[in-house]
Amino acid sequence: MNYIQLKVDLDDLEPWRDIFIAQLADIGYESFVETKTGFLGYITETLYQKQMTEEVLSQKTNVKITTELIEQQNWNHEWEKNFDPVFVDNKLAIVAPFHEVPTGFREIITIMPKMSFGTGHHQTTWLASQLLFDLDLQNKDVLDMGTGTGILAILAEKLGAKSVFAPDIDEWSVENAKENVLNNNCKKISVELGSDDLIRDKIFHIIIANINKNVLIQHFSVYSTSLTFGGKLLISGFFETDKEDLVEQATKHGFIFENMFTKEGWALIQFTKK
Repeated sequence: MNYIQLKVDLDDLEPWRDIFIAQLADIGYESFVETKTGFLGYITETLYQKQMTEEVLSQKTNVKITTELIEQQNWNHEWEKNFDPVFVDNKLAIVAPFHEVPTGFREIITIMPKMSFGTGHHQTTWLASQLLFDLDLQNKDVLDMGTGTGILAILAEKLGAKSVFAPDIDEWSVENAKENVLNNNCKKISVELGSDDLIRDKIFHIIIANINKNVLIQHFSVYSTSLTFGGKLLISGFFETDKEDLVEQATKHGFIFENMFTKEGWALIQFTKK
């Protein structure tokens, strides 16, 4: 699968970088990398619509935009040029195979990112990784919805999960996640291609959904029926300004708000099932 890389340069970063990233995520952009002058955004070639992108970015003057086609076979090279290790406190180190393995961390996960979302660089993946260390995952059945690289599924197994189901709608992500699961010697993770239809007959103790706001709202009903009473729902992939809308919708489906964690404007919300 080919991707379009959108490069956006801004004369003033705040608040426009966060605004543009949030709005581009709503029209299908999957992942973002912040730069000193703006950000990079990635969307599949099939979903990319030039006019919609330009409409979002036209809200501000003096925005420099360039696009580049990233072919599937070139993605590893692109990431190797820019991919640095990620450290979540002193608990987790996320490295690529071409990095030197660090010491002094509770867990180390090796990720070859390819074109999948979830390397740990993004604030929402970092927040979810941090919170998993504070939950009791021992002998729990876990759902990692929209698994991307598989990093949260891998961490869940390492922290004691009995089983982890890790679906994704993107074939390239599923292939990537399966490789990463194998490379991290995980045995309890099932990676499958598909969406919420795959979980309608399954029950979980913990659901992790690091997706965008609109998809989360669409999925609340199936999350509710798939989560055991007293189970935990962790949602991320949105800005802290979206809290009110998401809590309101989640409450309608039997979830109780517990806490919100933030990093650089992005948020993770933790719920409990009534």
